[in-house]
Parts: sequence; structure tokens; C-alpha cells
Amino acid sequence: MTLDELASEEKKLNSQKIPLALLAGLFVGFAVWSATHKGGFAGTVALLFLPYLIGSTYTKKQKAIQDELSRRDTDSK
Repeated sequence: MTLDELASEEKKLNSQKIPLALLAGLFVGFAVWSATHKGGFAGTVALLFLPYLIGSTYTKKQKAIQDELSRRDTDSK
């Protein structure tokens, strides 16, 4: 990827922060509701695992892009 494409991808990821946080919060809310209304242990755990998975994937993508941008910036100097 070019430097411009990486910067564009970073902006795209940053614009997805709030929707991903809302989605994660929705899953946590459903998990709490499920736990308090006899939804079962497996369903509650699955609903709590999804926000972790979403956050982990987002963080890995963002870190990879930032590392690559940093590496290219250092190499060009």
C-alpha cells in the first residue's frame, strides 16, 4: 500500500470508532439482560465474547497501520 492509502485506511478506521463502540455496548447490554432474565450461561458468555473480538480485531488493524506509517516515516528521513 502507498503512504496515501495507509493514511486513508487510518482515517477510515478512526471514523469507525464510535459505531464499533456502540455495537460493543449493545452486545454487553444484551449480555446483562440475558444474564438477568435467565438467558443461559452460554448465550451470555457468547454475547460478552463478541465485543472482545470486535475490539481486538480493530486494535490489531489500527496498530498494524500505525506501525507501518511510523516505519515508512522513519525510513524516508
